[in-house]
Amino acid sequence: MKRLTSLDDMASGIRQPKYQPSCHGSGIVHLGVGAFHRAHQAVYTDDALAAGGGDWRITGVSLRSPAVADALNPQNGLYTLIKRCDGGSSARVIGSLSGVIAATREPGKVIDAMTDARTRIVSLTVTEKAYGIDRVVGGVDMTHPTITADLLKPKTPSGVIGLLVTTLRRRRDRGIPAFTIVCCDNLPDNGALLRAGVLDFARRLDPKLADWIEADVAFPSTMVDRITPAPTDRTRADAACLIRRDDHGAVETEAFSQWVVEERFPSGRPSWESGGALFVDDVAPYERMKLRILNGAHSMLAYAGYLNGHTYVRDVMADETLATLVRRHMLAAADTLAPMSGIDLTDYIESLLKRFQNPAIDHETYQIAMDGTEKLPQRILEPAMHALEHGQDIRPFAFAVAAWMRYGLGRKDDGKTYALRDPLESEIAACRRNTNARDLATVLQMLPGLFPARLSESRIWCDAVESILDSLLKDGVTAALRLELDKG
Repeated sequence: MKRLTSLDDMASGIRQPKYQPSCHGSGIVHLGVGAFHRAHQAVYTDDALAAGGGDWRITGVSLRSPAVADALNPQNGLYTLIKRCDGGSSARVIGSLSGVIAATREPGKVIDAMTDARTRIVSLTVTEKAYGIDRVVGGVDMTHPTITADLLKPKTPSGVIGLLVTTLRRRRDRGIPAFTIVCCDNLPDNGALLRAGVLDFARRLDPKLADWIEADVAFPSTMVDRITPAPTDRTRADAACLIRRDDHGAVETEAFSQWVVEERFPSGRPSWESGGALFVDDVAPYERMKLRILNGAHSMLAYAGYLNGHTYVRDVMADETLATLVRRHMLAAADTLAPMSGIDLTDYIESLLKRFQNPAIDHETYQIAMDGTEKLPQRILEPAMHALEHGQDIRPFAFAVAAWMRYGLGRKDDGKTYALRDPLESEIAACRRNTNARDLATVLQMLPGLFPARLSESRIWCDAVESILDSLLKDGVTAALRLELDKG
């Protein structure tokens, strides 16, 4: 079968870009051009180009593996987006990517693309752990390997903050205006958090550069939402069937998509609202809602579901016990939120439950469970602190933490082992010699920079976590889930 390289001669009825991609230059560099970006921001940009035109195509950067570059560059950046719904699958070809740079092969080209005066936005989806930001103090984490390496050799950075600062220095020195930096990862107040990390890194190298960044660079916060499983052989096979072309870069996703963005783009932006993006003055309430309700429930069901033998989120939701616990978690998280204009949290929860149940989405619990120590603070621990301080129900959050602790043992009840895929994997492994619930819970809550002291020092909280963990260890996961449901 012929490979996808152009918009010609595809199967009829396939939605294509309503513009000629080659007629539009690149104005965005995106770091972390994985499946989520290709199913989310690149789609909004595709809609924006169709509606408003402009030189807003995206130069993608693959920071670790060259595989995405090798898949998409022979296709001139074109790829298939498969939308999976209860009623079947539909395909759309996206044209907003102009190409992908593999940073490990051509690091200089990444900096050149970011320095180019035509680049007015640099956006990122690199996962929480890649930034190297100490969320407690608000600056860079000096134990993070790329932070320390890039501070020693700032002219040849490999980490995202090093890349941003090095490129901004070059732009300043050459009289090129700053670009806008748009973080699209699931971090609380992600724009302000990234700004603090960038400024701290820059100040350690050049205080005047930090002053320039502080005055000239915008860091709008965002909230993103679209369930996007990792592509599989089935993804590629379905794309070939739908478009009648071999597509090495195809991705799949659900029908739902949301993007809330702070309106702070001094150098301009695409008309992303044409694709449904919502521009607001303050994204924080929307962000908290998503992190605590959707992402928090996702983490909880990933740990408990994977340990209970469920491969996909939809399998978890077909388990009556776990589905009830998922709803319980969402309701408890909603109680920690202030009212928001235009948002009905009951409706939001019901829509999430339906999305989690989608039988067409192969979203793996094991995929969601990775990088737990990066996700717990904003997803679980922040709402747990709020609930504790306001006399609300803490048990759903204690259950989520106990499930994470049980998951951290790296083995299922049947003895099958698995890798945690967590930046603190070795530290967690060292805690496993503690075999009873109290000791294990105590040492895990002492991991640096993870649990707020007011939480881990609360006897009410610790008793709840330890009792649930004790049941998971002694009764086994399946029995412990039923017991937890009985306790409400």
